[in-house]
Amino acid sequence: MSEKYLSKPEYEESIAATRDQRMRWWREARFGMFIHYGLYAVEGQHEWAMAVQNMDVHEYEKLADRFQPKPEAAREWAELAKQAGMKYMVLTTRHHDGFSLWDSKANPYNSVRYGPKRDIVGEFVDACRACDLRIGFYSSLMDWHHPDGWRCAFDPAAHRRFLDYIHAINHELLSRYGKIDVLWYDVPRPMATWEGWESLTRNQDMRALQPDILINNRSLLDEDFGTPEEHIAPMQRDWEACMTFNALSWGYIDSAQALPYSYNEQQIIRMLNTVTANGGNLLLNIGPQPDGSVPPEAVAPLTKVGAWLQNNGQAVYGRKKVLRLMPHRLCGTSTDDRKVYLWNWIWPVKGELILGGFKTPLKAVRYLHNGDPIPFDQLGHQIRLRDLPAVSPDPHAGIVVLELEFEQTPEFAGCSYYPQLSGGKDCSDGCRVGQPERAPRAHND
Repeated sequence: MSEKYLSKPEYEESIAATRDQRMRWWREARFGMFIHYGLYAVEGQHEWAMAVQNMDVHEYEKLADRFQPKPEAAREWAELAKQAGMKYMVLTTRHHDGFSLWDSKANPYNSVRYGPKRDIVGEFVDACRACDLRIGFYSSLMDWHHPDGWRCAFDPAAHRRFLDYIHAINHELLSRYGKIDVLWYDVPRPMATWEGWESLTRNQDMRALQPDILINNRSLLDEDFGTPEEHIAPMQRDWEACMTFNALSWGYIDSAQALPYSYNEQQIIRMLNTVTANGGNLLLNIGPQPDGSVPPEAVAPLTKVGAWLQNNGQAVYGRKKVLRLMPHRLCGTSTDDRKVYLWNWIWPVKGELILGGFKTPLKAVRYLHNGDPIPFDQLGHQIRLRDLPAVSPDPHAGIVVLELEFEQTPEFAGCSYYPQLSGGKDCSDGCRVGQPERAPRAHND
Protein backbone atom coordinates (compact mmCIF):
# COMPACT_ATOMS: atom_id res chain seq x y z
CA MET A 1 0.00 0.00 0.00
CA SER A 2 1.30 3.43 -0.93
CA GLU A 3 2.55 5.75 1.79
CA LYS A 4 -0.25 8.18 0.89
CA TYR A 5 -2.75 5.75 2.40
CA LEU A 6 -3.35 4.96 6.06
CA SER A 7 -3.18 1.42 7.38
CA LYS A 8 -6.50 -0.14 8.39
CA PRO A 9 -6.05 0.67 12.14
CA GLU A 10 -4.97 4.22 11.30
CA TYR A 11 -7.89 4.68 8.90
CA GLU A 12 -10.43 3.38 11.39
CA GLU A 13 -9.02 5.64 14.09
CA SER A 14 -9.19 8.67 11.80
CA ILE A 15 -12.83 8.16 10.78
CA ALA A 16 -13.82 7.35 14.37
CA ALA A 17 -12.41 10.73 15.42
CA THR A 18 -14.83 12.58 13.11
CA ARG A 19 -17.78 10.18 13.24
CA ASP A 20 -19.89 11.96 15.86
CA GLN A 21 -19.67 15.21 13.95
CA ARG A 22 -20.34 13.57 10.56
CA MET A 23 -23.17 11.39 11.86
CA ARG A 24 -25.03 14.08 13.79
CA TRP A 25 -27.60 14.87 11.10
CA TRP A 26 -28.11 11.19 10.28
CA ARG A 27 -28.68 10.18 13.91
CA GLU A 28 -31.33 12.86 14.20
CA ALA A 29 -32.97 12.20 10.82
CA ARG A 30 -34.38 8.75 11.67
CA PHE A 31 -36.30 8.25 8.39
CA GLY A 32 -35.16 8.13 4.77
CA MET A 33 -36.37 7.01 1.35
CA PHE A 34 -34.58 4.32 -0.68
CA ILE A 35 -35.26 4.41 -4.43
CA HIS A 36 -34.56 1.37 -6.59
CA TYR A 37 -34.92 2.55 -10.16
CA GLY A 38 -33.33 1.25 -13.34
CA LEU A 39 -33.93 -0.85 -16.44
CA TYR A 40 -35.64 -3.55 -14.40
CA ALA A 41 -38.60 -1.21 -13.87
CA VAL A 42 -39.48 -1.61 -17.57
CA GLU A 43 -40.12 -5.33 -17.15
CA GLY A 44 -41.62 -5.07 -13.64
CA GLN A 45 -40.29 -8.52 -12.75
CA HIS A 46 -37.98 -7.79 -9.79
CA GLU A 47 -34.64 -5.99 -9.84
CA TRP A 48 -32.77 -9.33 -9.88
CA ALA A 49 -34.60 -10.57 -12.99
CA MET A 50 -31.48 -10.50 -15.19
CA ALA A 51 -29.66 -12.94 -12.91
CA VAL A 52 -32.50 -15.04 -11.53
CA GLN A 53 -34.17 -15.54 -14.91
CA ASN A 54 -30.82 -16.20 -16.66
CA MET A 55 -31.40 -13.35 -19.11
CA ASP A 56 -28.76 -12.96 -21.79
CA VAL A 57 -26.79 -9.73 -21.43
CA HIS A 58 -27.58 -8.60 -24.97
CA GLU A 59 -31.28 -9.33 -24.57
CA TYR A 60 -31.34 -7.37 -21.32
CA GLU A 61 -29.55 -4.44 -23.01
CA LYS A 62 -32.61 -3.99 -25.24
CA LEU A 63 -34.45 -2.61 -22.21
CA ALA A 64 -32.17 0.44 -22.26
CA ASP A 65 -33.96 2.21 -25.10
CA ARG A 66 -37.35 1.42 -23.59
CA PHE A 67 -36.29 3.07 -20.34
CA GLN A 68 -37.93 6.51 -20.52
CA PRO A 69 -38.33 8.25 -17.15
CA LYS A 70 -40.48 11.36 -17.32
CA PRO A 71 -38.64 14.66 -16.76
CA GLU A 72 -40.09 15.42 -13.30
CA ALA A 73 -39.82 11.92 -11.84
CA ALA A 74 -37.09 12.73 -9.33
CA ARG A 75 -38.97 15.81 -8.13
CA GLU A 76 -42.02 13.60 -7.52
CA TRP A 77 -39.95 11.23 -5.35
CA ALA A 78 -38.45 14.09 -3.37
CA GLU A 79 -41.75 15.86 -2.79
CA LEU A 80 -43.31 12.65 -1.47
CA ALA A 81 -40.30 12.00 0.77
CA LYS A 82 -40.59 15.50 2.19
CA GLN A 83 -44.33 15.11 2.70
CA ALA A 84 -43.73 11.75 4.43
CA GLY A 85 -41.40 13.34 6.98
CA MET A 86 -38.28 11.73 5.54
CA LYS A 87 -35.00 13.60 5.88
CA TYR A 88 -32.79 11.96 3.23
CA MET A 89 -32.93 9.88 0.06
CA VAL A 90 -30.70 7.18 -1.42
CA LEU A 91 -30.88 6.41 -5.17
CA THR A 92 -29.58 3.33 -6.99
CA THR A 93 -27.20 5.19 -9.27
CA ARG A 94 -26.18 1.84 -10.79
CA HIS A 95 -27.68 -1.45 -9.70
CA HIS A 96 -26.24 -4.93 -10.26
CA ASP A 97 -27.36 -4.89 -13.91
CA GLY A 98 -24.57 -2.38 -14.55
CA PHE A 99 -26.67 0.42 -16.08
CA SER A 100 -25.50 3.84 -14.83
CA LEU A 101 -28.04 6.64 -14.40
CA TRP A 102 -25.52 9.41 -15.20
CA ASP A 103 -23.17 10.42 -18.01
CA SER A 104 -20.40 8.03 -17.04
CA LYS A 105 -17.16 8.09 -18.98
CA ALA A 106 -16.07 4.88 -17.24
CA ASN A 107 -19.32 3.11 -18.12
CA PRO A 108 -20.79 3.90 -21.57
CA TYR A 109 -23.81 1.74 -20.66
CA ASN A 110 -25.71 4.66 -19.19
CA SER A 111 -28.83 6.82 -19.33
CA VAL A 112 -27.24 9.62 -21.33
CA ARG A 113 -26.20 7.35 -24.21
CA TYR A 114 -29.38 5.23 -24.10
CA GLY A 115 -33.04 5.58 -23.18
CA PRO A 116 -33.91 9.06 -21.91
CA LYS A 117 -30.50 10.49 -22.87
CA ARG A 118 -30.56 12.41 -19.59
CA ASP A 119 -28.58 12.49 -16.35
CA ILE A 120 -31.05 10.97 -13.88
CA VAL A 121 -28.57 11.24 -11.01
CA GLY A 122 -28.23 14.97 -11.66
CA GLU A 123 -32.01 15.35 -11.67
CA PHE A 124 -32.18 13.43 -8.38
CA VAL A 125 -29.55 15.67 -6.77
CA ASP A 126 -31.40 18.81 -7.90
CA ALA A 127 -34.69 17.45 -6.54
CA CYS A 128 -33.16 16.60 -3.17
CA ARG A 129 -31.68 20.06 -2.82
CA ALA A 130 -34.95 21.73 -3.86
CA CYS A 131 -36.75 19.82 -1.08
CA ASP A 132 -33.99 20.24 1.53
CA LEU A 133 -33.22 16.51 1.71
CA ARG A 134 -29.81 14.96 2.32
CA ILE A 135 -28.39 13.05 -0.66
CA GLY A 136 -27.29 9.41 -0.78
CA PHE A 137 -25.81 7.43 -3.67
CA TYR A 138 -26.26 3.65 -3.79
CA SER A 139 -23.39 2.01 -5.68
CA SER A 140 -23.31 -1.72 -6.41
CA LEU A 141 -19.96 -3.46 -6.32
CA MET A 142 -21.30 -6.45 -8.21
CA ASP A 143 -21.84 -5.90 -11.96
CA TRP A 144 -23.58 -8.42 -14.25
CA HIS A 145 -22.91 -6.41 -17.41
CA HIS A 146 -19.18 -5.70 -17.16
CA PRO A 147 -17.14 -8.47 -18.88
CA ASP A 148 -14.76 -8.63 -15.90
CA GLY A 149 -17.57 -8.70 -13.34
CA TRP A 150 -17.02 -12.41 -12.73
CA ARG A 151 -13.52 -13.00 -14.14
CA CYS A 152 -12.11 -10.61 -11.55
CA ALA A 153 -12.36 -13.33 -8.90
CA PHE A 154 -9.67 -15.51 -10.53
CA ASP A 155 -7.98 -13.57 -13.35
CA PRO A 156 -5.40 -11.03 -12.06
CA ALA A 157 -5.65 -8.81 -15.15
CA ALA A 158 -9.45 -8.81 -14.99
CA HIS A 159 -9.26 -8.12 -11.26
CA ARG A 160 -7.16 -5.00 -11.90
CA ARG A 161 -9.42 -3.76 -14.71
CA PHE A 162 -12.59 -4.29 -12.70
CA LEU A 163 -11.28 -2.54 -9.58
CA ASP A 164 -10.15 0.40 -11.68
CA TYR A 165 -13.66 0.54 -13.14
CA ILE A 166 -15.32 0.46 -9.70
CA HIS A 167 -12.98 3.18 -8.50
CA ALA A 168 -13.66 5.34 -11.56
CA ILE A 169 -17.45 5.22 -11.41
CA ASN A 170 -17.49 6.08 -7.71
CA HIS A 171 -14.98 8.86 -8.28
CA GLU A 172 -17.33 10.28 -10.93
CA LEU A 173 -20.30 10.17 -8.57
CA LEU A 174 -18.52 11.89 -5.71
CA SER A 175 -16.76 14.56 -7.78
CA ARG A 176 -19.50 15.87 -10.09
CA TYR A 177 -22.51 16.84 -8.00
CA GLY A 178 -21.28 18.94 -5.11
CA LYS A 179 -21.71 17.79 -1.53
CA ILE A 180 -23.00 14.21 -1.19
CA ASP A 181 -23.98 12.86 2.21
CA VAL A 182 -24.04 9.06 1.95
CA LEU A 183 -22.18 6.44 -0.12
CA TRP A 184 -24.26 3.26 0.14
CA TYR A 185 -22.34 0.25 -1.24
CA ASP A 186 -24.05 -3.05 -2.00
CA VAL A 187 -23.19 -6.70 -2.74
CA PRO A 188 -19.41 -7.18 -2.64
CA ARG A 189 -19.28 -10.14 -5.03
CA PRO A 190 -17.41 -12.05 -6.31
CA MET A 191 -14.49 -11.03 -4.08
CA ALA A 192 -15.06 -11.98 -0.45
CA THR A 193 -12.73 -9.64 1.47
CA TRP A 194 -12.08 -5.92 1.74
CA GLU A 195 -8.55 -6.64 0.56
CA GLY A 196 -9.94 -8.24 -2.61
CA TRP A 197 -12.01 -5.11 -3.23
CA GLU A 198 -9.23 -2.70 -2.24
CA SER A 199 -11.87 -1.03 -0.10
CA LEU A 200 -9.35 0.52 2.26
CA THR A 201 -7.64 2.62 -0.41
CA ARG A 202 -10.77 3.33 -2.47
CA ASN A 203 -12.74 4.56 0.55
CA GLN A 204 -9.89 6.84 1.57
CA ASP A 205 -10.00 8.31 -1.93
CA MET A 206 -13.78 8.75 -1.69
CA ARG A 207 -13.45 10.50 1.67
CA ALA A 208 -10.79 12.80 0.22
CA LEU A 209 -13.43 13.90 -2.32
CA GLN A 210 -16.22 14.15 0.29
CA PRO A 211 -14.75 14.63 3.79
CA ASP A 212 -18.16 14.63 5.54
CA ILE A 213 -19.55 11.59 3.76
CA LEU A 214 -21.05 8.61 5.57
CA ILE A 215 -20.21 5.15 4.21
CA ASN A 216 -22.06 1.95 5.03
CA ASN A 217 -20.52 -1.43 5.86
CA ARG A 218 -21.07 -3.25 2.56
CA SER A 219 -17.59 -2.80 1.11
CA LEU A 220 -16.55 -5.28 3.85
CA LEU A 221 -15.16 -2.60 6.16
CA ASP A 222 -17.12 -1.50 9.22
CA GLU A 223 -17.10 2.17 8.16
CA ASP A 224 -19.91 4.32 9.67
CA PHE A 225 -23.10 2.26 9.96
CA GLY A 226 -24.55 -1.23 9.65
CA THR A 227 -27.34 -2.17 7.24
CA PRO A 228 -29.73 -4.95 8.28
CA GLU A 229 -31.91 -5.73 5.27
CA GLU A 230 -35.60 -6.68 5.24
CA HIS A 231 -35.61 -7.08 9.02
CA ILE A 232 -35.22 -4.58 11.81
CA ALA A 233 -32.32 -5.90 13.84
CA PRO A 234 -30.80 -3.48 16.37
CA MET A 235 -27.01 -3.39 16.42
CA GLN A 236 -24.42 -2.25 18.94
CA ARG A 237 -23.41 0.59 16.61
CA ASP A 238 -25.07 3.09 14.28
CA TRP A 239 -27.44 1.11 12.08
CA GLU A 240 -30.10 1.56 9.43
CA ALA A 241 -32.75 -1.01 8.51
CA CYS A 242 -33.44 -0.97 4.76
CA MET A 243 -36.89 -2.30 3.92
CA THR A 244 -38.85 -2.92 0.74
CA PHE A 245 -42.40 -1.56 0.65
CA ASN A 246 -43.94 -4.99 0.09
CA ALA A 247 -41.45 -7.70 1.19
CA LEU A 248 -41.41 -8.90 -2.43
CA SER A 249 -39.24 -6.64 -4.56
CA TRP A 250 -37.04 -3.55 -4.39
CA GLY A 251 -37.84 -2.67 -8.00
CA TYR A 252 -41.25 -1.96 -9.50
CA ILE A 253 -43.85 -4.70 -9.68
CA ASP A 254 -47.50 -4.38 -10.72
CA SER A 255 -49.07 -1.97 -8.24
CA ALA A 256 -52.54 -3.50 -8.19
CA GLN A 257 -51.12 -6.91 -7.30
CA ALA A 258 -48.52 -5.48 -4.90
CA LEU A 259 -51.10 -3.52 -2.91
CA PRO A 260 -52.24 -6.37 -0.61
CA TYR A 261 -48.61 -7.05 0.32
CA SER A 262 -47.67 -3.41 0.87
CA TYR A 263 -47.14 -1.64 4.17
CA ASN A 264 -49.86 0.61 5.52
CA GLU A 265 -49.30 3.66 7.70
CA GLN A 266 -49.68 1.70 10.95
CA GLN A 267 -46.98 -0.78 9.95
CA ILE A 268 -44.61 1.99 8.89
CA ILE A 269 -45.11 3.84 12.17
CA ARG A 270 -44.42 0.63 14.10
CA MET A 271 -41.16 0.22 12.18
CA LEU A 272 -40.30 3.81 13.05
CA ASN A 273 -40.94 3.05 16.69
CA THR A 274 -38.63 0.04 16.65
CA VAL A 275 -35.73 1.90 15.05
CA THR A 276 -36.24 4.97 17.23
CA ALA A 277 -36.35 2.97 20.45
CA ASN A 278 -33.17 1.13 19.49
CA GLY A 279 -31.02 3.96 18.13
CA GLY A 280 -31.38 3.18 14.43
CA ASN A 281 -32.81 4.60 11.21
CA LEU A 282 -35.42 3.36 8.74
CA LEU A 283 -34.61 3.51 5.00
CA LEU A 284 -37.93 2.62 3.38
CA ASN A 285 -37.88 1.79 -0.32
CA ILE A 286 -40.13 2.66 -3.22
CA GLY A 287 -39.71 1.08 -6.67
CA PRO A 288 -40.86 3.72 -9.19
CA GLN A 289 -42.99 2.72 -12.17
CA PRO A 290 -41.36 2.44 -15.62
CA ASP A 291 -41.87 6.16 -16.31
CA GLY A 292 -40.51 7.06 -12.86
CA SER A 293 -43.85 7.80 -11.22
CA VAL A 294 -44.22 6.89 -7.57
CA PRO A 295 -46.04 3.54 -7.29
CA PRO A 296 -49.60 4.45 -6.24
CA GLU A 297 -49.73 1.97 -3.36
CA ALA A 298 -47.01 3.98 -1.57
CA VAL A 299 -48.62 7.41 -1.80
CA ALA A 300 -51.46 7.24 0.73
CA PRO A 301 -49.53 5.41 3.48
CA LEU A 302 -46.52 7.73 3.23
CA THR A 303 -48.73 10.82 3.13
CA LYS A 304 -50.54 9.68 6.28
CA VAL A 305 -47.25 8.89 8.02
CA GLY A 306 -46.07 12.41 7.20
CA ALA A 307 -49.24 13.94 8.66
CA TRP A 308 -48.79 11.79 11.78
CA LEU A 309 -45.17 12.91 12.11
CA GLN A 310 -46.26 16.54 11.92
CA ASN A 311 -48.06 15.93 15.23
CA ASN A 312 -45.75 13.37 16.81
CA GLY A 313 -42.29 13.96 15.37
CA GLN A 314 -40.88 14.86 18.79
CA ALA A 315 -41.11 11.16 19.68
CA VAL A 316 -39.14 10.20 16.56
CA TYR A 317 -36.57 12.76 15.43
CA GLY A 318 -33.36 13.50 17.28
CA ARG A 319 -31.00 11.42 19.34
CA LYS A 320 -32.95 9.23 21.80
CA LYS A 321 -31.86 7.24 24.81
CA VAL A 322 -31.82 3.51 24.17
CA LEU A 323 -33.81 2.07 27.10
CA ARG A 324 -35.61 -1.27 27.12
CA LEU A 325 -39.10 -0.33 28.28
CA MET A 326 -42.32 -2.29 27.99
CA PRO A 327 -44.85 -0.81 30.41
CA HIS A 328 -47.76 -2.17 28.34
CA ARG A 329 -47.89 -4.90 25.71
CA LEU A 330 -50.03 -2.79 23.37
CA CYS A 331 -47.68 0.19 23.37
CA GLY A 332 -44.18 1.00 22.17
CA THR A 333 -41.86 3.61 23.66
CA SER A 334 -39.08 6.04 22.86
CA THR A 335 -37.18 8.03 25.46
CA ASP A 336 -35.66 11.50 25.95
CA ASP A 337 -33.95 12.10 29.28
CA ARG A 338 -36.85 12.51 31.76
CA LYS A 339 -39.54 11.89 29.14
CA VAL A 340 -40.98 8.62 27.87
CA TYR A 341 -43.10 8.73 24.72
CA LEU A 342 -45.73 6.01 24.82
CA TRP A 343 -46.87 4.96 21.33
CA ASN A 344 -50.28 3.36 21.74
CA TRP A 345 -51.25 0.75 19.13
CA ILE A 346 -54.67 -0.34 20.45
CA TRP A 347 -56.68 2.35 22.19
CA PRO A 348 -58.22 1.34 25.56
CA VAL A 349 -62.00 1.33 25.27
CA LYS A 350 -62.72 1.56 29.01
CA GLY A 351 -61.31 5.03 29.54
CA GLU A 352 -58.09 4.10 31.30
CA LEU A 353 -54.65 2.73 30.50
CA ILE A 354 -52.58 0.93 33.14
CA LEU A 355 -48.78 0.91 32.87
CA GLY A 356 -46.40 -1.17 34.95
CA GLY A 357 -42.74 -1.21 35.85
CA PHE A 358 -41.81 2.43 36.52
CA LYS A 359 -39.97 3.05 39.80
CA THR A 360 -39.58 6.81 39.33
CA PRO A 361 -42.24 9.35 40.39
CA LEU A 362 -44.28 10.60 37.44
CA LYS A 363 -44.63 14.37 37.13
CA ALA A 364 -47.09 14.83 34.26
CA VAL A 365 -48.78 13.07 31.33
CA ARG A 366 -50.03 14.81 28.20
CA TYR A 367 -51.05 14.10 24.62
CA LEU A 368 -48.04 14.81 22.44
CA HIS A 369 -50.07 16.14 19.50
CA ASN A 370 -51.74 18.98 21.42
CA GLY A 371 -50.22 19.11 24.92
CA ASP A 372 -53.52 18.47 26.73
CA PRO A 373 -52.95 16.95 30.20
CA ILE A 374 -54.12 13.50 31.21
CA PRO A 375 -55.03 12.72 34.85
CA PHE A 376 -53.22 9.78 36.45
CA ASP A 377 -52.61 7.84 39.66
CA GLN A 378 -49.32 6.20 40.61
CA LEU A 379 -49.17 3.33 43.09
CA GLY A 380 -45.82 1.61 43.53
CA HIS A 381 -44.70 0.58 40.05
CA GLN A 382 -48.16 0.98 38.56
CA ILE A 383 -49.41 4.08 36.71
CA ARG A 384 -53.10 4.44 35.85
CA LEU A 385 -54.03 6.98 33.16
CA ARG A 386 -57.64 8.09 33.67
CA ASP A 387 -60.54 9.77 31.87
CA LEU A 388 -59.39 8.84 28.38
CA PRO A 389 -61.78 9.37 25.42
CA ALA A 390 -63.75 6.43 24.05
CA VAL A 391 -61.90 6.40 20.72
CA SER A 392 -58.34 7.21 19.69
CA PRO A 393 -57.91 10.97 19.16
CA ASP A 394 -55.32 10.46 16.41
CA PRO A 395 -56.99 11.10 13.00
CA HIS A 396 -54.17 9.80 10.80
CA ALA A 397 -53.34 6.27 11.94
CA GLY A 398 -55.19 5.78 15.22
CA ILE A 399 -51.80 5.77 16.95
CA VAL A 400 -51.67 8.21 19.86
CA VAL A 401 -48.38 9.22 21.48
CA LEU A 402 -48.55 10.12 25.17
CA GLU A 403 -45.72 12.09 26.74
CA LEU A 404 -44.85 10.88 30.25
CA GLU A 405 -42.64 13.36 32.11
CA PHE A 406 -40.86 12.00 35.19
CA GLU A 407 -39.23 13.89 38.04
CA GLN A 408 -35.88 12.42 37.01
CA THR A 409 -34.53 9.99 34.43
CA PRO A 410 -36.96 7.09 34.75
CA GLU A 411 -35.91 3.82 36.33
CA PHE A 412 -37.76 0.85 34.93
CA ALA A 413 -38.10 -2.34 36.96
CA GLY A 414 -39.83 -4.37 34.26
CA CYS A 415 -42.91 -6.51 34.53
CA SER A 416 -43.55 -9.20 37.09
CA TYR A 417 -43.29 -12.76 35.83
CA TYR A 418 -45.17 -13.78 38.98
CA PRO A 419 -48.10 -11.36 39.36
CA GLN A 420 -49.55 -13.46 42.18
CA LEU A 421 -46.71 -11.96 44.25
CA SER A 422 -47.50 -8.45 43.01
CA GLY A 423 -46.35 -5.38 44.86
CA GLY A 424 -43.95 -2.52 44.60
CA LYS A 425 -40.53 -3.91 45.59
CA ASP A 426 -37.96 -5.70 43.48
CA CYS A 427 -36.53 -9.06 44.33
CA SER A 428 -33.05 -10.07 43.22
CA ASP A 429 -34.21 -11.89 40.10
CA GLY A 430 -36.30 -8.99 38.81
CA CYS A 431 -39.79 -10.03 39.92
CA ARG A 432 -41.95 -7.72 42.07
CA VAL A 433 -42.90 -8.87 45.57
CA GLY A 434 -44.24 -7.33 48.75
CA GLN A 435 -46.58 -4.39 49.21
CA PRO A 436 -46.47 -0.86 47.79
CA GLU A 437 -44.36 1.53 49.85
CA ARG A 438 -46.37 4.64 49.00
CA ALA A 439 -50.00 5.63 49.01
CA PRO A 440 -51.42 6.38 45.56
CA ARG A 441 -50.35 9.69 44.01
CA ALA A 442 -53.34 11.26 42.26
CA HIS A 443 -52.94 13.88 39.55
CA ASN A 444 -55.79 15.59 37.78
CA ASP A 445 -53.96 18.31 35.87
